[in-house]
Amino acid sequence: MQVLDDLVKAGKVRHIGLSNETPWGAMKFIALAEARGWPRMVSIQNPYSLLNRSFEVGLAEVAIREDCGLLAYSPLGFGVLAGKYLDGATPKGARLTLFGDIFTRYTNDRARAATKAYVAIARDHGLDPAQMALAYVNSRPFLTSNIIGATNMDQLKANIASFEITLSDEVIEAIEAVHRQNPDPSP
Repeated sequence: MQVLDDLVKAGKVRHIGLSNETPWGAMKFIALAEARGWPRMVSIQNPYSLLNRSFEVGLAEVAIREDCGLLAYSPLGFGVLAGKYLDGATPKGARLTLFGDIFTRYTNDRARAATKAYVAIARDHGLDPAQMALAYVNSRPFLTSNIIGATNMDQLKANIASFEITLSDEVIEAIEAVHRQNPDPSP
């Protein structure tokens, strides 16, 4: 952290943040920075999506109270929440088609069941499943940035357009109902 302080003072780094951190770890970094007069952590880059809301358990409070917002990665769970892998589909060139045997976090039975439910909610309400999933992440009060990913220009445009979507109370309640029945299937 002293080296990071030196880099900030030299103007080579503006802000510093954490990645894949726990509430305890985040608070230790923040306390040490305060005690030593070093720059505070301003962000925590952790996974966050409809399939992995573990950030809410302790880190959401840290993010809000300590002004150390979430940079959410994997907000679509490797594209799973777009619904493109439902019913065993293997779209050509898709990440999980190419590397599914390595990245199984989002393809277990509970994740598939939750994804099917979330996609159904989106379709029932005339929403694109990927945009609904991203809009949910965007709506969280502890979010600083949603790290989207796309493999083509159409996906990128759709992902960016999710920023303009406000989910209705009915959609949010349906999402919360699925989460209560099947919490965090892809931690």
